[in-house]
Amino acid sequence: MIRYFQNISLLPYNTFGVDVRASHLFHLESPGQLPELLDFPGFTEMTGDMSKLLVMGQGSNILFTGEFTGVVVRNEITGIRVIDEDESSVVVEAGSGVTWNDLVDYAVDKGWWGIENLALIPGTVGAAPVQNIGAYGAEAADVIERVNAFHMNSREWLVLGNKECGFGYRDSIFKRELRNKTIICSVAFRLSKKARPVLDYSGIREELDRMNISEPSARDISSAVASVRRSKLPDPEVLGNAGSFFKNPVVGEAEYRRLVAAFPGLKAHRQGDKYKIPAAWLIEQAGWKGYREGNTGSFEKQPLILVNYGSASGKEIFEFSEKIRESVNSRFGISLELEVNVM
Repeated sequence: MIRYFQNISLLPYNTFGVDVRASHLFHLESPGQLPELLDFPGFTEMTGDMSKLLVMGQGSNILFTGEFTGVVVRNEITGIRVIDEDESSVVVEAGSGVTWNDLVDYAVDKGWWGIENLALIPGTVGAAPVQNIGAYGAEAADVIERVNAFHMNSREWLVLGNKECGFGYRDSIFKRELRNKTIICSVAFRLSKKARPVLDYSGIREELDRMNISEPSARDISSAVASVRRSKLPDPEVLGNAGSFFKNPVVGEAEYRRLVAAFPGLKAHRQGDKYKIPAAWLIEQAGWKGYREGNTGSFEKQPLILVNYGSASGKEIFEFSEKIRESVNSRFGISLELEVNVM
């Protein structure tokens, strides 16, 4: 039987540590509970025909700015298994409620390559295709084979291949056309048995040198990435946060040349005919790094991360983020997009 609660605090279920309440909360522990969920008395009215439905994992990429007067479905579907394998690769399917870093550990312990650079990203497997999570030169889209989801309106099972997921920078079909329409139940990843290290991003190679490793394994890279992340990023258990609050803006050639001419210290990562501008650099140059306002602020080591120093409300944190956006736009003519989902 599916577990159900009314008027419940979401404090334990979001890494920002914001204390708001949800009108309804369901714990989804297996795909077999989906019919029971949809047939629950009053479910359609509770969700406002799905417009007031929130499916979440560990709440590591969300900011609640007020009470949630709808239905929260906490995805707790677990399990990791190999579903296909050949000489060069293996396909691993993981339940959407599996902690992401547990999957990374599983893969690197087997010596499989593809997600080692994504070590220690908070959240669950189900968030990986939604956000197209990425870090240190890798993205979930690089290795996702397919996504298995349940369409709540038609009650049909969907199997979406990589291209059908419409992946973009921190974006996918699940944030657009299928938003609030599907529940992701599992994700299949094709991982390589052959070494394919990605060491181009700042900090990884240096950490491997410090570890005295010249030919790293997938586990070595995962450990190096985790070490770099721990040195720069706050632990949500200690300081409430949801990781990167803003996306790195991507601009064209002309805009990049304008910015470099006006701000010679600007560095960017070229991606085809586009340039990815580090949002952290923009925020720091605008004077917000380490700045604190009441119980919220920009983290002292990484300005891209906004933190809750103890009792900040979601509204306070959001209003602080808007001040940063206005400041950056005023100085650089760039409008920062939010990476965190604001509810």
